[in-house]
Amino acid sequence: MSQYQIESTSHRHESALAVNKVLKNTYLLLGLTLAFSALTAAFAMASNAAPVNIWVMLIGFYGLLFLTHKMANSAWGLLGVFALTGFMGYTLGPILSMYMATANGSQLVMTALGGTAFIFFGLSGYALVSRKDFSFLSGFMMAGFLVIVAAFVANIFLQIPALQLALSAAFMLFSSAAILMQTGAIVNGGERNYILATVTLYVSLYNIFISLLNLLTAFGGDD
Repeated sequence: MSQYQIESTSHRHESALAVNKVLKNTYLLLGLTLAFSALTAAFAMASNAAPVNIWVMLIGFYGLLFLTHKMANSAWGLLGVFALTGFMGYTLGPILSMYMATANGSQLVMTALGGTAFIFFGLSGYALVSRKDFSFLSGFMMAGFLVIVAAFVANIFLQIPALQLALSAAFMLFSSAAILMQTGAIVNGGERNYILATVTLYVSLYNIFISLLNLLTAFGGDD
């Protein structure tokens, strides 16, 4: 075996180890943040917390998201991740309380949880097994993000039911694409920061869950 072949084999081995490490750390941190979010959501429900104002939620989310990205290359990034996911879990509590107060609310929540898990494991499994590069989705996601933001802001003022349903469907598609692209980036060596990867996957799961709740409620005839 030539020196070049030895170096090439060694490089592939090191690359595979790096990918496995990022995957392990990402899914471990994702599991911990989901558990922490569940705790903060349960606390909000138990304390009968009032729904968080939409502008407070947006400022808190993007502020903590920016902070997490700034600290992602240090141990402080972990603090940012838990602050962000804890905050998002807390905002979810009043929403869940509202659903649980309805006749079939617990069934809707469990169905949305199951659907979210099915979508996540299905997309992640496909990306892990196929090892495809989904970076081609970046252009679609940028265009989709701008459209979603414009529609979201418009819906805050217009409150059109049909637009809200369209937004839920768009959020699901956008978040599903984000899961594929993020997992593909890890597998193919394009993502080495497990903190940033965790944030992307967490936000995608949050959006899919909320969107499924909205869609299930609408098509179930429960307003």
